[in-house]
Amino acid sequence: MEFLRTKSVEQSLADTEDPEHQLRRNLGPWDLIIFGVGVIIGAGIFVYTGQVAAKNAGPAIALSFLVAGAACALAALCYAEFASTLPVAGSAYTFSYATLGELIAWIIGWDLVLEFTVGASALSVGFSGYLQNLLEGTALEVPASLASAENGWINLPAVLIALLVTWVLVLGIKLSSRINQVVVAIKLAVVGLVVLVGARYIDFGNYTPFIPDAQPAPSGDDSFWNQPLITSLFGMEPAVYGVGGIVAGAAVVFFAFLGFDIVATTAEETYNPQRNVPIGILGSLAIVTGLYMAVSLVVTGMQNYTDIDPADAAPLATAFESVGLPWMGDVISVGACIGLTVVVLILLMGQTRVAFAMARDGLLPAPLAKVHPTYRTPYVATIGAGLVVAGMSGFVGFETLGHLVSIGTLFAFVLVSIGVVVLRRTRPDLPRAFRTPAVGVVATLSVLLCLYLMLNLTAGTWLRFGIWMALGIVVYFAYSVRHSRLAGTKTSR
Repeated sequence: MEFLRTKSVEQSLADTEDPEHQLRRNLGPWDLIIFGVGVIIGAGIFVYTGQVAAKNAGPAIALSFLVAGAACALAALCYAEFASTLPVAGSAYTFSYATLGELIAWIIGWDLVLEFTVGASALSVGFSGYLQNLLEGTALEVPASLASAENGWINLPAVLIALLVTWVLVLGIKLSSRINQVVVAIKLAVVGLVVLVGARYIDFGNYTPFIPDAQPAPSGDDSFWNQPLITSLFGMEPAVYGVGGIVAGAAVVFFAFLGFDIVATTAEETYNPQRNVPIGILGSLAIVTGLYMAVSLVVTGMQNYTDIDPADAAPLATAFESVGLPWMGDVISVGACIGLTVVVLILLMGQTRVAFAMARDGLLPAPLAKVHPTYRTPYVATIGAGLVVAGMSGFVGFETLGHLVSIGTLFAFVLVSIGVVVLRRTRPDLPRAFRTPAVGVVATLSVLLCLYLMLNLTAGTWLRFGIWMALGIVVYFAYSVRHSRLAGTKTSR
């Protein structure tokens, strides 16, 4: 059957040498670690710390980050083996094409397009929130009609930042890397300042109780669409906080661990990718998990979780203002604006590399695989994705976007974890610079944990995700199955 055909590992690797579609290999291990750290240190610290503490977990948000980090670590081990075996643009899409067949590859590619595009849009909105916090009360304050998709006409700062990073990405991956290195240094300095200064203002009474007792969901939040799907499936009363709140919080903040997935998408632009990509994936994940937990403990120690406004777009800055340190709020807002800019850039870069790989395989229109003759970047895919991100960030709120990214990311991790076991059995002969330890156990735990976290996302998020994936199936059978480069060829393994 056509939709079960696979693209061999050898063919995937050969495509990277095609002069018409060849990308420039500029990135080393530190570039990849910095890329990973650059994208992971974003919404998780600057936005979600306050929102998830207030709505889901209280001070135990640190445990939410730990649970999400554990799920990521399991999936990261699977990603690292795949990336060292198949150092090709496209990440989970390319991995699935070689193992699970074309239809599954299309589904995961379509999912990644959602994940990265919506992620870039969400972070553009996050950038806008901190910029508005910084400019409030000055001559440059953003008018209300141009500051929010929910309460105004458009979120103009979010649109402008999306267009700016699109232009930077067209100019070249190495330029993007250099900008990212500078910005990551700034973000790490701001995060370090938050921990060092904030630790002096911790009121340990705010940690009691560390895991708040489960409570009925607030009025207005108890509808089927606004509750975790697992609540409805098992007939449980809608509730927040408690152990369930920790897990629900982990499902939400999972969005913030997207970085190592982006590292895998740059494999084709990395020298010695079999060695460097696993280093980039595992190194970036290890660095940020500790930072997330430290910052979340500082924020909930400075300000009681019951006093945090869940709608606050700049909770870190607000926490310092609550203890009489408005200057720290300004420093954080500046760091967040700069930092979130690069997160948008890296997410958009990941989306364009997936679209580039799918177009090169014929599953998306061929122009998306065009490489700029001077900059050697997929400029058509980049410009197209940038315009979509700008439009989405201008008119959709942060929370809706963030939940969609989480479910898309978790779904991608499930398929990658399955795929690494399949490839071990179907192609044991392939050289693997990195091998997932106890692969059967690790992959199984990764699948189960990711599925459980997915069930802790709202039914409304599942509905939106289902509509997007159904649309993808229609596009595949209407266009992609006939235009695939493998059309008319025998299934290969």
